[in-house]
Amino acid sequence: MKRNVKRVLVDKDNPSIFRDESKCVNCGMCKLVCNRDIGVDGYYDKSKHAVCVHCGQCVVACPFGALQVVSQKQIVKNAIADKTKIVVFNIAPAVRVALGECFGLSSGENVEQKIVSAAKMIGANYVFDVAFGADLTIMEEATELVERIKQNKFPMFTSCCPAWVRYLEIFMPEKTSNLSSARSPIAMQGAVVKTYFAKQKAINPKNIFSVAVAPCSAKKAEILREEYCASGKFWKDAQMRDIDAVITTNEFFELCKEFGVDVANAKDQNFDSLLGSGAGVIFGNTGGVMEAALRTAYYFLNGAEAPKSFLNLKSVR
Repeated sequence: MKRNVKRVLVDKDNPSIFRDESKCVNCGMCKLVCNRDIGVDGYYDKSKHAVCVHCGQCVVACPFGALQVVSQKQIVKNAIADKTKIVVFNIAPAVRVALGECFGLSSGENVEQKIVSAAKMIGANYVFDVAFGADLTIMEEATELVERIKQNKFPMFTSCCPAWVRYLEIFMPEKTSNLSSARSPIAMQGAVVKTYFAKQKAINPKNIFSVAVAPCSAKKAEILREEYCASGKFWKDAQMRDIDAVITTNEFFELCKEFGVDVANAKDQNFDSLLGSGAGVIFGNTGGVMEAALRTAYYFLNGAEAPKSFLNLKSVR
């Protein structure tokens, strides 16, 4: 079948996005956004597979619901139903200010404590804040930035966004040495949950099913990367992955509906204790990673908090 040039090509094994052919009217909106805003569509490898960074912007642009995010809800529900599994939900910073409006609350309202309660009602045994993983990432990225400053090796790009990392790997491979070597917050947290947390709680890590709740479809592809098996290497288990499933904010909302959970009226409940968080909380803001990295790097270099005169951080974020 000849490829239709009015729409983006979506491979059948794409881990993040799929197309429902029965809903596609060939309007071309997906191709427009992929070309204009992402700069990806139109590039194909020799075997004619799509070059996709899994960002999901084509899904947002599709007015007919033909393009959709690959759902992992059923995988999560299966784990919840399996009484041998310890189900851990890891909530990304941005989710707490995006979920509320799904339940009729004000746009941007922080429902952090209600999310914890909702996840427990769905069936999670533990609910952790990925802001902790973000703090780990910032410590690594800031340390690396300080070393690059000393060696005058610039620029350094953040490695937190898997869509951006994949874009760089495909279209600017000569710049990959400028990427931070740090994992993303979700990837770091996944490894910590199945190593440090498992040891602290005397839980067999094989029984832990770790779910990341994130705003981005690219995370579904990220957790499949070959190198994201640090916990497996730690426990010498080649089958163990650091994160077992990723569900988006929308998927979490759908799970709440299926389990009869009303987040708006859920009781407030704190995250389970892993470790605290500082700079990582602001990762949900555009520019928050940069601000956190600069503040932390300043502290490493000067041994004191950055003064307001150091940089107009408000404009960075």
